[in-house]
Amino acid sequence: MVMGSLPEEVDIAVIGAGVGGYVAAIRAAELGASVALVEKEKLGGHCLNYACIPSKTLIHIADTFYSAQHSQEFGISVSGALLDAKKMYDWRMQASKKLEDGVGFLCKSNGVEVIKGTATFLSSNTLQLTNGTSLDFKHAIIATGSEPAVLKGFEFGEKIIDYKKALMLDYVPRSMAIIGAGYVAVEIGTLYAKLGSKVSIIARSDVLSKFDRDAVNIIKKTMQVLGIKIYTGATPISYDGKFLKLGDSNLVEAELVVVAVGLRPYTEGLGLENTKVQLDDKGFVKVDSSLRTTDSNIFAVGDVIGEPMLAHKAIRQGVVAAEIITGLRKSYDNIVVPAVIFSDPEIAIAGSIEEKEGIKVTKFPLTALGRSIALDTTNGFVKIAVDENSVVKGVEIVSQDANAMISEAALAIEMGATADDIASTIHPHPTYSEAVQEAAEAAIGAPIHFFYGKNSK
Repeated sequence: MVMGSLPEEVDIAVIGAGVGGYVAAIRAAELGASVALVEKEKLGGHCLNYACIPSKTLIHIADTFYSAQHSQEFGISVSGALLDAKKMYDWRMQASKKLEDGVGFLCKSNGVEVIKGTATFLSSNTLQLTNGTSLDFKHAIIATGSEPAVLKGFEFGEKIIDYKKALMLDYVPRSMAIIGAGYVAVEIGTLYAKLGSKVSIIARSDVLSKFDRDAVNIIKKTMQVLGIKIYTGATPISYDGKFLKLGDSNLVEAELVVVAVGLRPYTEGLGLENTKVQLDDKGFVKVDSSLRTTDSNIFAVGDVIGEPMLAHKAIRQGVVAAEIITGLRKSYDNIVVPAVIFSDPEIAIAGSIEEKEGIKVTKFPLTALGRSIALDTTNGFVKIAVDENSVVKGVEIVSQDANAMISEAALAIEMGATADDIASTIHPHPTYSEAVQEAAEAAIGAPIHFFYGKNSK
């Protein structure tokens, strides 16, 4: 697909139309640059088509299906609830298609030239395109993202699949083993367990090993209620199409095996050897604080430059890169990148909640929150970390709708706000967001709805 006639030269060539790439292209075009956007698959990349949007779509469907069968405490009894997996698949595909079409419309409306195919650097100013033509540019932005990492001995095939394939099934497998225990494994495992699959998670150490154990323990309890079997400290040895063998001789039933052991940067076929762009020892593109690579004409954003490998980081970096190239700003200077795990309940974190010298962490439990009690969602809490001047350094939320609540925390950290700023801001009642206010009140020694002791100050 090419919108309009192919240009011979552009101000900015963007390689990859995922969330970082298409955002960079649109923002650059808004600022008056001529832009070409090269994408070999679908506009929106993995996030819109294979990862973020599909997973959250399916999580919502799974939650709805599960709630329909488990709401007796509210006086709701539903018998014979049925899931049409093909309709579920159609809805998941439809959601992605709407967003892909929307990106296409925005590119066309902003004058971005969209080129279907691949691009290879011939030099620091020229790209070779799939159709054999070349494209000269003044600046380029690499936004090729990442791809699922491969586990030796468990290469992808018909019954050993990656997270993308797991989110494109038009049926619910009877059993599923997931190798890996990060947020992708937790999200996919939880949604399929709610749809009726027998799910096993194979963890090298433990589930969400890099996250706060207070939060993870709550998530693990929900997973156990759902019947998810977690094998900790386990090593997968082989798979015969029916059973996954572990190093401790356990045999795990698995109609499908999902390998979710991480992501690796996608730089295949870019021809970086024809430029001055350098990679680090893990294969990520090296950039400076302005997102400029070691080649002054070439920038890079998103997963391809390293952790955190999150879509919203790529989106922000896409905007910033476009603005730097067009002279609007000088650097990427965001302090915090919030993260959300769409588990049950959700975990959201901004900044650090590590308790150390000069940092105090206060915790407010959802068992004391009106909305949580009313909705029977009391498994959770809010933690807030402040320094000696009460400046907010980190917030962790374990709650339903944590995904929406964490933005307040990210804004507070970016602005250098204090716990008193949050505590003195009126939060609507009854909402989950009040838990953030309550935690902040406790941090300044003025708790209201939870008793921390008379020496709370």
